Amino acid sequence: MIATRWARVPPIERGVTLGDFLVPIRVGERAATWQRDLLMMGIGALLIVLGARISFYLPGYPVVPVTLQTFGVLFGGALLGMRRALGSVVLYLLLGILGLPVFAFNAQSGQYASGFDTIVHLGAPGFSLGPTGGYLVGFIFAAALVGRLAELGWDRRIGGAVVAMVLGNLVVYLIGLPWLMAAAHQSVTWSLQNGLYPFLPGDLLKIAVGSSILAFGWWVVRRRSTPL
Repeated sequence: MIATRWARVPPIERGVTLGDFLVPIRVGERAATWQRDLLMMGIGALLIVLGARISFYLPGYPVVPVTLQTFGVLFGGALLGMRRALGSVVLYLLLGILGLPVFAFNAQSGQYASGFDTIVHLGAPGFSLGPTGGYLVGFIFAAALVGRLAELGWDRRIGGAVVAMVLGNLVVYLIGLPWLMAAAHQSVTWSLQNGLYPFLPGDLLKIAVGSSILAFGWWVVRRRSTPL
């Protein structure tokens, strides 16, 4: 009932995302569904990895870096749909947890972060949260939400794409900010000043670019599917 109420496309088109049109027809005919899905999840994870490589700290804000990870999560979510988007984020997190330097740049270590300690530290001297771990966890839920909205057709017009990506971005902050506050043992005001406000202009730019690409992509799909 909820899916029907939120849907912006007819039932026959629900579940179809822009990513389904990126696989060449010949490849799609020869590959099994799970193989196509695995390929798309790998592409989604790669988007987040590349986004993490573009990371830097704003002057005066040394705790949370600016990255393009959220662009990869939100845009990838719309591109792949809920199930494959979830898979891509989980794959990305597993790569980092297993030791590959795929997380954002860490100013303290001077390296790209990796390991489970980036999210939660369980060793001596005791349990502690990684300051940016909440954002990483938030990626899972944000990708699922944006992916589901894309399956319901929200990304096919620029207005719906903007709303879907804004909601996904909000989910990241709803988890990331309390996590940051707990990890740093700071106040709500401190958390907002160091984990939200400095990043809003960049978020707006990423959402504008991502939603524009999605809307343009669907315009191309419609144009190609319309007989001359």
